[in-house]
Amino acid sequence: MILYINSCVREESRTDKIARALLEKLGGEYTEVYLPEENLVPMSRERLEKRTRLIAQGDYSDEMFRYAKQLAAADKIVISAPYWDLSFPALLKLYIENIYVTGIVSEYGADGRPHGLCKAKELIYVTTAGGPYVPDYSFGYIKDLAENYLGIEKATLIKAEMLDVDGFNADEIVEKTIAEL
Repeated sequence: MILYINSCVREESRTDKIARALLEKLGGEYTEVYLPEENLVPMSRERLEKRTRLIAQGDYSDEMFRYAKQLAAADKIVISAPYWDLSFPALLKLYIENIYVTGIVSEYGADGRPHGLCKAKELIYVTTAGGPYVPDYSFGYIKDLAENYLGIEKATLIKAEMLDVDGFNADEIVEKTIAEL
């Protein structure tokens, strides 16, 4: 199963357009988690205490673990996230905060290091940027999370940049990105 994590809030999102072309190329069915319509909430003291208690008990039946279970079970993961303010939308960070559950997506070995438990072998990160794209605080973060904490062997970046800069044709850049998938 392909899991599509969509953090694009614009109706005519260029990022989502590229991601959907990728999903079509990958073929098969996919499950979409459209973050703007999910009821994502940050970890409050109460939620964190509840999560910690349930993890300690080995009880992962609570609804709060559904995103983590879904991510861990996916065969491939596609994330669409526009490049905003040198990173990605806050909704994606909230999602990550909700999926990083010890015992579902990772565990810590005797050496104290994380060992990923996710089934997926690849995560594909799709982004667009109005100007030049700097991956340090967006894809760099996702790549490190995937490969070093979730157990996903390969994180791939697909990007279209310079979309809002005078002299660059955004439609052509998007179409060229799609053609190169």
